[in-house]
Amino acid sequence: MKDDMRITDVTVDLVELPAQPPFRWRAGLPGSEGPVTGGILRVHTDAGLIGEAHTRRGVIVADLVRRRIRDDLIGRDPLWRELLWQRLWELDRIEELPIYALGLVDVALWDLAGKAANLPVHQLLGTYRDAIPAYASTVTFSCVEEYLDVADQCLAAGYTAIKLHAWGDARADADLCQKLRAHVGDGVPLMYDGSAGFDLADAVYVGHALAEAGYVWYEEPMREFSVTAYRWLAERVAIPLLVAETSDGAHMNVADFIHAGAASRVRTSAQYKGGITGAMRIAHLAESFQLRAEVHGTGIVNAHLCMAIPNTSYYESLVFTNPVVREAAVDPDGMVRAPSAPGIGYDTVQY
Repeated sequence: MKDDMRITDVTVDLVELPAQPPFRWRAGLPGSEGPVTGGILRVHTDAGLIGEAHTRRGVIVADLVRRRIRDDLIGRDPLWRELLWQRLWELDRIEELPIYALGLVDVALWDLAGKAANLPVHQLLGTYRDAIPAYASTVTFSCVEEYLDVADQCLAAGYTAIKLHAWGDARADADLCQKLRAHVGDGVPLMYDGSAGFDLADAVYVGHALAEAGYVWYEEPMREFSVTAYRWLAERVAIPLLVAETSDGAHMNVADFIHAGAASRVRTSAQYKGGITGAMRIAHLAESFQLRAEVHGTGIVNAHLCMAIPNTSYYESLVFTNPVVREAAVDPDGMVRAPSAPGIGYDTVQY
């Protein structure tokens, strides 16, 4: 490999992705997508190494690469990830990059670095563990009885914890959460995700029900535009709040949630926090306040993060269907193992 490697091109190949299994989210949110045009972003180098990042939003990412990103990166050293991460934030000031696009170049650069070192990315980050438990993260099902049936299937499939995405109706969701607790008993960790469906009054109502039922965390009950609203919620409920999932600004915004006293845990991810570099910044920020940084979302990139972040608890494994189909990356004992291929390892079958 050349000592002085340079980026020669940044491309996006459009790929047609199949429809997702039919599912829905809470009232007001679209659910499963039909066939979509995804994309594979590739950072090419004069050393012959290529880094990749994958997205389900290929058309818009291809436009951003063509108009804003490609020319800024060509000629630069791909191992200067910190500089290039800062460059993307500079471009964001002009373009207001979609939150899911902001970190794609960073993911591709980490993939490239792992391939150059012949190491999986989590080892470049500094591996903390080689396996982590997965929780079953449900989509929205039709009724309480179906949720209870799905929960039984999840536990039988090896999952040891369950997170609910429900209907977005405060009374119905609170009732579901308490009935699920009664059904599975006190020994199963349960979490609830409001998917930003409530105002403050309804968020408080659901929060009281979750606290009574001993849930581990209460995730994103309101839109995350107002840190003050989350501070008020934290003052009114006893349930730990998991915040800053989709808020823009990566570690800068997460710091405001923590400083305001609105966070018991924070969300981090490659998709919504500026790639792997941004996700790790948030993990270290949270650790400095003795908080957990819970990795949001499924997939191999977030699996690498789970292996490298000591202050995270679980890998999030989505359960799309009834009957339940356990994600291939999750062992029968409910564990996800560390990826072993150099770089990200997108070609790894189980992810």
